[in-house]
Amino acid sequence: MKLLRRIFRFYYDGFRSMTLGRTLWLIIGIKLFIMFAILKVFFFPNFLKQNAGKGHEAEFVATELNKRAEQPLRP
Repeated sequence: MKLLRRIFRFYYDGFRSMTLGRTLWLIIGIKLFIMFAILKVFFFPNFLKQNAGKGHEAEFVATELNKRAEQPLRP
């Protein structure tokens, strides 16, 4: 328990005294938000929702996996 407290204190003190680091973490956060929230909407549609009926998602995935497993490998 004492070790966990020392580790927490180490990181807490380090992040508290950051100046440039806070700006960098803000930039990282904004980039992650753009990648996962904005780009997902436009470039990664919900393929499962479009092709499988409500409640039949597992069956759709199973049939797709079986189809791909049966196809021969291309040289």
